Amino acid sequence: MKALTGWGKIWIFLAILGPGIITAAADNDAGGITTYSVAGAHFGYSLLWMLLITTFCLAVVQEICARMGAVTGKGLSDLIRENFGLKWTFFAMTILLIANIFTLIANFAGIAASLEIFGIVRWIAVPMMAVIIWYTVLRGSYKIVERIFLVFCVVQFAYVISGFLAHPDWGVALKHTFVPSFQFEPHYLLVFIGVIGTTITPWMQFYIQSAVRDKGINIKQYKYERIEVLFGAFFTDFISFFIIIACAATLYKLGVQVNDAKDAAIALGPIAGQFAETLFAIGLFGASTLTASIVSLSSSYAICEAFGWENGINKHFREAPVFYGLYTVLIFLAAAVVLFPNLPLIVVMLVSQEINGILLPFILVFMILLVNNKRIMGEHVNSRAYNVVVWFTVIALTVLTAILLVTTLLPGL
Repeated sequence: MKALTGWGKIWIFLAILGPGIITAAADNDAGGITTYSVAGAHFGYSLLWMLLITTFCLAVVQEICARMGAVTGKGLSDLIRENFGLKWTFFAMTILLIANIFTLIANFAGIAASLEIFGIVRWIAVPMMAVIIWYTVLRGSYKIVERIFLVFCVVQFAYVISGFLAHPDWGVALKHTFVPSFQFEPHYLLVFIGVIGTTITPWMQFYIQSAVRDKGINIKQYKYERIEVLFGAFFTDFISFFIIIACAATLYKLGVQVNDAKDAAIALGPIAGQFAETLFAIGLFGASTLTASIVSLSSSYAICEAFGWENGINKHFREAPVFYGLYTVLIFLAAAVVLFPNLPLIVVMLVSQEINGILLPFILVFMILLVNNKRIMGEHVNSRAYNVVVWFTVIALTVLTAILLVTTLLPGL
């Protein structure tokens, strides 16, 4: 067999492109954009150094799931059920479903908020987008749906342009990117932990492993998929970097306080120009739409795999009725909730992050035990050095999650 040329390798990389970058990009959802906007508006450039840590942690965690998907040809829920039994599987799926519903509601709220900036009321925007998101997955093949998702990933470059339009002090920004700083102040601590908590979520691990399986990526192609996963981790925090930059260079500089991504977009208009506000709103719309689609699919994949029901975008409704039925219910339930008057959206986002934080350590431990099982992974288990890094990541995330829960539930401490 002839060795692949440089162009041949690039072609294979482009062919497998999708699961890693889509999963990571979807992580910049309405809640994530809100967190980064608040970080920039309230604390300027001082939290940029955290993105180096979160990029590393995200790359490590996502790589494990992608590798398990390529080696086993199974989703994470499948492996949890087969190796830990139905009780643990039911526990994980119950918490995952609750967390994902809140995350979905937050992202439909992001869709509503972004389109309201363009004068489209939520009573029109939310039902319209719910139908479009639902129909796209219901009628499309995996290849078509993946291409649409990749387009929404590209939309997030609107934040990069917004960042440049804000005319930041690049010298100060780069200094804070590589030189850590810290403030022992409750609000800073909350945002500090939020930056980490919004980067790695349980649904991401279920989705990327199922997507690798659905796309048919095997271990022979995995070296290319691994590059894509690592690139995806870089891409999502590259976008996060410019969200913080845009808000730090404008809102923080002038002392403008914001509570969510919509506030940030509107506040940018008079300071950085109408074009910057428009781009920020477009980014919010694209990110919220992408994540609403991905989180719904993640839930359907995980639950159907856990209980042995047929699943996959390449299957028709009659072949996988539970998969598509659950997807349908989740989409329209979340959309309906957003139409409730006076819904406390910030509370919804906070609760979703807390529930995700509670579940995340359990999922990470399941993943580490599975990836180190030679019966499952063969020669592709983690090396000792890799395990040290992964366990350090798990412990750090668990401690930070515990601190976040304590500071949220017991704010007087």
